Amino acid sequence: MADRTRLAVIGGGWAGLAAAVEACQAGAEVTLFEMASAPGGRARTVSAGAHALDNGQHILIGAYSASLSLLRTLGVDPAMALLRLPLQLRYPEQAGLQLRAGHPVPSFALAVLRHAGWPWRARLSLLRHCTAWALRRFECPEALSVAELCMGLADEVRADLVWPLCVAALNTPAERASARVFLRVLRDALFSGPGSADLLLPRLGLSDLLAHPAAAWLSGHGARLRMSQRVEALHASDAGAWLVDGERFDAVVLACSSVEAARLTQDLAPGWSGLARALRFEPIVTVYLESPGSALPSPMLALREGPADPAQFAFDLGQLDPRRSGQFSLVVSGAAAWTARGLDACAAACLQQAQRQLRWASTPRLLRVLAEKRATFACSPGLARPGSAIAPGLYAAGDYVDGPYPATLEGAVRAGMAAARQALPRSASR
Repeated sequence: MADRTRLAVIGGGWAGLAAAVEACQAGAEVTLFEMASAPGGRARTVSAGAHALDNGQHILIGAYSASLSLLRTLGVDPAMALLRLPLQLRYPEQAGLQLRAGHPVPSFALAVLRHAGWPWRARLSLLRHCTAWALRRFECPEALSVAELCMGLADEVRADLVWPLCVAALNTPAERASARVFLRVLRDALFSGPGSADLLLPRLGLSDLLAHPAAAWLSGHGARLRMSQRVEALHASDAGAWLVDGERFDAVVLACSSVEAARLTQDLAPGWSGLARALRFEPIVTVYLESPGSALPSPMLALREGPADPAQFAFDLGQLDPRRSGQFSLVVSGAAAWTARGLDACAAACLQQAQRQLRWASTPRLLRVLAEKRATFACSPGLARPGSAIAPGLYAAGDYVDGPYPATLEGAVRAGMAAARQALPRSASR
């Protein structure tokens, strides 16, 4: 045991869990610190009275290879734990864009051509733009916003497709969202092979999907999990080692929030800490409703957002898990304007929106409203994100770390795995 690399992972969200699993597989002696009483971070199940509700409605896509690989490592079968659907943006009043199973490039082109809700000029314009983006290898200037990137598209296409895809992927309104990051997500969804654009909707609560299996796997592989323990101080020690609240480790992965990481590194690496501290955030509000006997036309629907209509998506939770029949969630992404009005006002507006835009067998009632005020960083054009390397033996992991993805579960998992590999020597077990 004395010859094994001692690694501290600070933070038990998806990035920290991914880092800890990667390090254990490499033979390291891992200790994971998490300030909350349970792992999972911003993708976990929370207690809400008589109901266990997720603290947000997360979606994966078929291109998220790292997340799917991690689930398999933990013994979670993605085919059982996730409902796989070809990409669709169905609205209550129209079928919307619906891809068929198979390779996403021809399926996307066919879906655009078959979209009866768009005039031919709009359909052909979208295909021309997508072809031009592909010929440029989905690259564009750093300073370009998604709204600027799509100025030439028809209003119908922007309203029905681009705006909801942008806010779903980047949690940032199109006028403030990075076109470069948006194009990277689009590229991976369309060009990562058959099924890469598929929607993967969790059938399980988020804690059962990853957090609990990861904690059990780590405990079974000798890792020490220290829940309800906030790290107060991080110091460099002798011979490149690190002291975490006075305890010596050979290397450290900071997988906590950017705010916590900035606090712990403000004296060690002021430049890195400053970049982390400068990040701005976008909230997400999830409104849970109950309506016995009701069902949506599909597990996920896009909704018409407007000045009095906050939500962009609705989910029929009973179609994901029959035990939750009659439960629904409405998601408000990029929700800063609504959180400023207060959660009660946001919930009331979502309830009224649901009654206007959806059909119900019984009058829906509010079950719970949950908000993540720092759900994601604001993915704006030209954003300077902190890198993973902070100092020798000290690395950052999180969905905010510099990389190709916005603040997604896949971005967190990839960052965690990469940080663990950087923190360990080529062979952690000597």
